[in-house]
Amino acid sequence: MSFKNPDEQTIQKYLQSARNIAIVGLSNKEDRTSYQVAKFLQEQGYQLFPVNPVLAGKTILGEPVYEKLQDIPETIDIVDIFRRSEFLPEVAQDFLETDAKVFWAQLEIENEAAAKLLQEAGRTDIVMNRCTKVEWKKMTQ
Repeated sequence: MSFKNPDEQTIQKYLQSARNIAIVGLSNKEDRTSYQVAKFLQEQGYQLFPVNPVLAGKTILGEPVYEKLQDIPETIDIVDIFRRSEFLPEVAQDFLETDAKVFWAQLEIENEAAAKLLQEAGRTDIVMNRCTKVEWKKMTQ
């Protein structure tokens, strides 16, 4: 089995229907890609839920930081992941313990074992190696 991203219309549908986005691995450093993408998404009207165990209890972009996905009290539409590929199975396991809808790994981040774990659990709304900011801009052109 080899993971394949959904088609462009499906990816755009994920972004169009989403309101709440958890950013796993969000940094509080403004020069980091995770911060810049999160700030952009926030400016587009998405509600952010930062997830970073090191910064839990603090705030990033005015939002409280959670230790793990399972701590977020809202339903998450997209889990946007900024962790190295080898950590995706761990994030996928956390994802399965929530009612989050879309598992989304950023550019250059993908892991077949994570995809298989999600698919075997019946969770097929998966995007890997794609940037939410880039996809949002393509959608609005």
